[in-house]
Amino acid sequence: MIGRRFAYLDAPTPIAFAHRGGAAHGDENSMAAFARAFAMGYRYIETDTHATADGVAVVCHDHSLARIAGRPERIHDLRWAQLARVRVDGEPVVPRLAEVLDAWPQVRLNIDVKADSAVDATLAAVRAAGALDRVLLASFSDARTARMRAAVGPEVATSLGSRGAARLWVASRAGRGAARPAGRVAAAQVPVRQGPIRVVDDRFVRYAHALGLQVHVWTVDAPDRMHELLDLGVDGIMTDRIDVLRDVYTARGCWPA
Repeated sequence: MIGRRFAYLDAPTPIAFAHRGGAAHGDENSMAAFARAFAMGYRYIETDTHATADGVAVVCHDHSLARIAGRPERIHDLRWAQLARVRVDGEPVVPRLAEVLDAWPQVRLNIDVKADSAVDATLAAVRAAGALDRVLLASFSDARTARMRAAVGPEVATSLGSRGAARLWVASRAGRGAARPAGRVAAAQVPVRQGPIRVVDDRFVRYAHALGLQVHVWTVDAPDRMHELLDLGVDGIMTDRIDVLRDVYTARGCWPA
């Protein structure tokens, strides 16, 4: 029952997360990508938010349009009406967060808020959709996650920021510490490795679980690594290869019905 005090985590584990909707398929963070993941059976989707110049929360990983649309503009410099006109192969590439929340009410979103300027817009969209119980709010910035946690209260799921995750890893080696911050969050969302350091191992998973934290690992695309992590008892895997993760979960009998 690790992490089940949050409504967001009241599903069986391990959770399968479609990272950016399944970026390996050639698009990401788009309505088409999310529809594809949903059709494959995914009910947890990892995504990212920024805010436009007029305060609209939009779903996009990068700060600019350079990689996804070949344009130099930065998202926070554009108004929503301008951004909505950006197309790739005739399709819009940056949806509003409100659209995504409304389109798939059965889906739970793991939202990585990418900028301080996006916090208020993201929270406004989530509140307007009545979706506080089906989002987990995340950020690499510990200050940003603390700000969001203070704004939404203790019952809304959040994850550790980068420094918090690092402190958790150190505490897992010492066998003590990290209990106070862990009591306020739902999960540690971490990579398998950080540079030369192996983050996710048996000691880390057991220690996080002892503190009531779920462990979600990103971004894992190789089936052998998926099996290894599942054998360690991780609570969720985020992948760009949503077909591969579904096959692995199905083979292990843990793909959700």
